[in-house]
Amino acid sequence: MAVAIRMKRMGRRNREYYRICATDRRSPRDGRVIEELGTYDPHVVETDARCTLNSPRVDYWLSVGAQPSDAVRVLIKKYGTNGTHLAQMESARSKLALPRAIPEPGEPAFVPTPKAEPVAESAVEAPVAEVAADASAEPAAETPAEEPKAE
Repeated sequence: MAVAIRMKRMGRRNREYYRICATDRRSPRDGRVIEELGTYDPHVVETDARCTLNSPRVDYWLSVGAQPSDAVRVLIKKYGTNGTHLAQMESARSKLALPRAIPEPGEPAFVPTPKAEPVAESAVEAPVAEVAADASAEPAAETPAEEPKAE
């Protein structure tokens, strides 16, 4: 049986996610696999944190004659056992593992103030004078309210 190491597409439309798998060369792209060897997520912002590989298993499959696809060959070269980007991958993964620090919002840059309508001075003094005049007058006699009639 000819074994290939290739990517299997997963996820949903416009949000793809790949599993790196050892599979029979004759099986379809998203078909049955022999073993899953890692993942690749192209939507991760940090480029070096996109790929994870199980390096000992990848080395085993390469030693028994599995042929990687072109895309997987590049990933193995960068992030495999003796990869060229291993240190960058470790630092990127540790950076992603940290909790996100959300800064305090602080004071707003602009706070709108409500516009006050211009008021004439005589209009302000007039109601005050009326209230003072009413307070000096004697209270009016209260008229009793009508009582409901019982039937």
